[in-house]
Amino acid sequence: MTHRALALATLLASAPAPPNAMLVSADHLEGQLTDPAVVVLHIADRESSYADGHIPGARFVRYGDMAVDGGRELGSELPPIEQLKQVFEAAGVSDNSRVVVYGSSTVLAARAFFTLDVAGHTSVALLDGGLAAWKAGHRPLETGAPLPLRRGAFTPKIDAARLADAAFIQERLRGNGMALLDVRPDPEYLGTDGGMRGVHTPGHIAGAQQLPWNALVASDGRFQPREQLEAKLHAAGAAPKTPVVAYCMVGMRASVVYFVARYLGYDARLYDGSIVDWSQRKLPTKTGRS
Repeated sequence: MTHRALALATLLASAPAPPNAMLVSADHLEGQLTDPAVVVLHIADRESSYADGHIPGARFVRYGDMAVDGGRELGSELPPIEQLKQVFEAAGVSDNSRVVVYGSSTVLAARAFFTLDVAGHTSVALLDGGLAAWKAGHRPLETGAPLPLRRGAFTPKIDAARLADAAFIQERLRGNGMALLDVRPDPEYLGTDGGMRGVHTPGHIAGAQQLPWNALVASDGRFQPREQLEAKLHAAGAAPKTPVVAYCMVGMRASVVYFVARYLGYDARLYDGSIVDWSQRKLPTKTGRS
């Protein structure tokens, strides 16, 4: 074994064991649907997505209700804590619920995971492969609009340790005290898109490593095997006990990398507002490769 391979193997072995309950298969979920403690959430932009076909018993949560327009063209921000309480209680979520989220896309499901996680819910999982994985097993679907259901009793409490802001990033950049991951594709990371044609300053935060969110997901929508996920995060600078901060344009796609970092047991944080917030604060960016 080469010195490089040996070093990587040693580093992988030292990483904390992943909390596997954060990612569940369609087979596992199918066996849990009759458990009254399990609450399945279908996350989508439109109710029609839910009405066209959803996992039996799943509750609909509109994405725009749990990620509000933050103004300043941010578009996707955590809402006030009272709104989070109302949205998830209306969907039947309680403090002692076992919540499983899936969505019309991996990004929406991961953002729902992040939202519940940062709101302090202690038992949240993501359905691996989402609705496509459920359908692939020829499992039953329900159709139609959401039915009235019993409200939950959820007591959200924002966990600041799951968030990063511009000040946190600036401080850590000076001391190399984090792995800062830009999850966007080349045109955005390199700045060749002109900052989404002028929406924000082109390029990336200097010192950020690129880890495109979709590199962590297979073609069927399921996440890559654990070993591959670990290797990709290690290659991007992630290390045990060091904050892993993910960002994108406004904090949607970054939630996928946030989820993977949490799943693998890292100190994961998300920069809500991301590069739009950074550039509106007139903080420097860099074009091209770091």
